[in-house]
Amino acid sequence: MEDNKVSIEFCSISQNEGFARVAVAAFVAQLDPTVEEITDVKTSVSEAVTNSIIHGYENRKEGIIKIEASITGNEITIIISDKGKGIPDIDQAMEPLYTSRPDLERSGMGFTVMETFMDDLEVSSKDGQGTRIVMKKKFNSVS
Repeated sequence: MEDNKVSIEFCSISQNEGFARVAVAAFVAQLDPTVEEITDVKTSVSEAVTNSIIHGYENRKEGIIKIEASITGNEITIIISDKGKGIPDIDQAMEPLYTSRPDLERSGMGFTVMETFMDDLEVSSKDGQGTRIVMKKKFNSVS
């Protein structure tokens, strides 16, 4: 059973990436995270939301990104989903340095960053229907 949860939706514009990062950071603050833990969460959320904006919706303003976060004990689960174009090959997309948008000088490290900073990462996607990213992190600061 979840101790607490939050759900937010926002337009897929780059200005909302910072909002998403801060909103999740504010929610996770109740776990009394270390600076490093909060930075890991903020960076991972930022990467996931940026992927939705740039790749899922290709910078079109009509898209909606949804974040659901829940805390159970000392663990947060963050689900970031969109109804964008989807990822045709998840394995390829998750390879370090792979980018489907080299024209935008993307580094291709988004999923690698999420895998490094979070304890668990699951990516599911359907071509033309969107992408769902589930990230989990346990916090040592909670007894």
